Amino acid sequence: MGQQRVHSKGDGPSAWIERFAPAVRRGGSVLDLACGGGRHGRLFLQRGHPVCFLDIDTGGVADLRTQGGAEIVQANLEDGSPWPLPGRHFAAIVVTNYLWRPLFPALLDALEPGGLLLYETFMLGQERFGRPSNPDFLLAEDELFEHCHKACHVLAFEQGELAQPRPAMRQRIAARKRGEATA
Repeated sequence: MGQQRVHSKGDGPSAWIERFAPAVRRGGSVLDLACGGGRHGRLFLQRGHPVCFLDIDTGGVADLRTQGGAEIVQANLEDGSPWPLPGRHFAAIVVTNYLWRPLFPALLDALEPGGLLLYETFMLGQERFGRPSNPDFLLAEDELFEHCHKACHVLAFEQGELAQPRPAMRQRIAARKRGEATA
């Protein structure tokens, strides 16, 4: 199974996601993948984006079922089922604190040309700070960059030990899919 969430529902949006949120095409749809409590999708809803919240357990976003602009999709991304959003394209895809390597091709395909991938999760060395500690759920050095750089222009990439909001080994990328942006 993929890594479990390590944030609580009360956590605010990641500073990394907040930093790049303004770079998402105005009014473009956003996918909050493995959304948990939906902290990042909620940020984009507030910014006027329609948001698809996708997770195996959608209880954390149940309060959004009647919210305009919010779509909730319950799906197991790790059981070998087909990608649950075939043919859909997004102006941005946000993934934090989750890693399931077989998803990378589907994620890159689901980005519209000019779309932004915002990804932030744990990397090797995290085991010193606690969970996740299973190497299956920890990125290798430069791994996000390697997954993205052929299909995307990398706007920013960081990796290493961070002190805030709590000590952790993190890797994060903001990458724009190559091709003409849609209107």
